[in-house]
Amino acid sequence: MVIDTSAEKLRRPVAAILRRPDAWYAGFAVYATCVAVFSGPGLDHWWGTWAACGYAVAATVAAAYRTRAGQLAALAVAVTGALVAPLAWLATREPATPDVTVVARSGALLLHHGSPYLPAAQLAHGGWLAYNPYLPVMAVFGLPKALGLPGILGDPRPWLAVATFLVLFAAFLVTTKSRATELRAGSGLGAAVTLATLAIASPVMAFPLALGITDPPVMALTCLALALLTRGRPACWQAAMVLGVVCAMKYTAWPALAVLVALVAARDGARAAVRFCGAALGTAIALTAAFAPAALSSPVALLENTVAYPLGLTAARSPAQSPLPGHLLATLGPAGHAAAITLLVLAGVAVAVSLVIAPPATPAQAAIRIALGLTVLFALSPATRFGYLCYPLALCGWVALTGARRQTSPPTRLTTETRPEPRRPASSGRLLAGVGQR
Repeated sequence: MVIDTSAEKLRRPVAAILRRPDAWYAGFAVYATCVAVFSGPGLDHWWGTWAACGYAVAATVAAAYRTRAGQLAALAVAVTGALVAPLAWLATREPATPDVTVVARSGALLLHHGSPYLPAAQLAHGGWLAYNPYLPVMAVFGLPKALGLPGILGDPRPWLAVATFLVLFAAFLVTTKSRATELRAGSGLGAAVTLATLAIASPVMAFPLALGITDPPVMALTCLALALLTRGRPACWQAAMVLGVVCAMKYTAWPALAVLVALVAARDGARAAVRFCGAALGTAIALTAAFAPAALSSPVALLENTVAYPLGLTAARSPAQSPLPGHLLATLGPAGHAAAITLLVLAGVAVAVSLVIAPPATPAQAAIRIALGLTVLFALSPATRFGYLCYPLALCGWVALTGARRQTSPPTRLTTETRPEPRRPASSGRLLAGVGQR
């Protein structure tokens, strides 16, 4: 009796994507160069300058040294140039970004007042920077500074980056490490580390992390929930708890809850879906109560910060004003703003109807459905920015890197059929250290 595993199904698409990492780094370098040239003199310019150099050197190293050691060296250069160096520079040499300011303040408010939100009376005179559009768990990244850690150690950015990497590592470990590889010294561990490093080195993650934008850990936790659901029904409760955590961090995660409930209902039945939804919502409510106990007694501040402000229903307007359809409509006056809100609601109803008529059958399909739903949401929101499109890019990247689209059978099954050990593609071994080692 031998164990038949789908690990090879995961390696083949990874090998196809990463066969030419030098080309990927070169593409990243072009993007970073455009950011540096066209973004003006702000902080985006500094990230683009650092990242363009890092990616260019990484592409050169990857093209010149095609051994595994050379590819790992190129990856180290990419993550240093695109994330570590610009993050350290911006955190120590430049003023804090609005996102960093809000998160740091929310940690201090939580520690001293039991709520990460300013009361409604103070919001009226504090301008847009007084608002905190994040849900309570996001305040945890502001606690290091509130606890008195100095300099860069108190800045939320390193903690956002570390948390994102660890969650991505867990997500990739779930999808690359099968029981068969566990019996052979855990060969999925090196692949998970490498893929997580590649993910945070890409502009999709490195750019927002260097500037202290709070979306990367939300994206990473969503990917972890999807990864857990690839293991079938036994891991549903784990996925629900992860989803509950991310739903208590930011509202951008809530569309994922609807999609994943539809997935569980289609795959495991209505009762399983009800239990999944209950576990996720229960976790989110418990975490909200734990991280904002004072806000529960005064929900007006919570709603003003996290609902009214993002929807543009407050006197202070969000600076997120990229020229997407929802924002363009909102600039036409009250009627245009109402039209944008109406279209947003109708789009949400259309997505909900699609989940009933044609629910996703696999985590990969769910990831694509979440990506499409978020793209529509961001396009029609009155307060929006192009940077939000990192969500659909991250979800599609998770599907591509893990090969989840091709995984149509459970990760592990037993058979009495004897078959030769499949050979590992040589091209993926150059970059994915540890995959398939015996």
